Amino acid sequence: MYALKVANPYYSLKEWREEKAYGTTDYDKWQELLDVSQSIGSLSASEQDRWVEQFAEILADDQSAEMRRLVLVAAGRLEGTESLELIETGLNDVSTKVRMEACRSLGLRGDEESLQLLATAFGTETNQDVKNAAVVALASFSDQVAIDSLRIALTDRNPATRSIAVQSLKASTGKNYGDQPSQWIAALDGQPAEEEPVRFADRLWDLF
Repeated sequence: MYALKVANPYYSLKEWREEKAYGTTDYDKWQELLDVSQSIGSLSASEQDRWVEQFAEILADDQSAEMRRLVLVAAGRLEGTESLELIETGLNDVSTKVRMEACRSLGLRGDEESLQLLATAFGTETNQDVKNAAVVALASFSDQVAIDSLRIALTDRNPATRSIAVQSLKASTGKNYGDQPSQWIAALDGQPAEEEPVRFADRLWDLF
């Protein structure tokens, strides 16, 4: 019977309507938070402060990983210590997708504190997807700390991580030493390395 309910949208819609009749539903809360996460930058300072307080409560108490993830989407579009603390909390979340969103938000902020948190996350994270999210986010920084972290990523045992590190280095340094991690390692270590023209496909990386 449970499988039938899951497969048939009638049951889930019926349950949602019944819940709606009793007041605010989980869907309503999700929709509101989604809207806020996309428009937080246009709100007044007082409204942003009010939401930041609620964000902290959601990260601490909400059982939904998606709700906690949306908090980090919003935090990545804010400035200030309070929003950075929200993202730092997200880096320690039990959910993989929440930690991945924390990395993306740090890349959007682009400040030195965010870079330090990203570098630390890459060095300590055990989940490969989260590590890869950190490597992608490091492309937003041209500081030596970012380049050093990406240099380490070039030697990761996971081939996807090595490939992502190459693309991030192209964006971070503005240079192109090819697609092989060994070529980049040589260049970063000061060895002779021939630079190649940046291809159109590589420019697309900067859009993400």
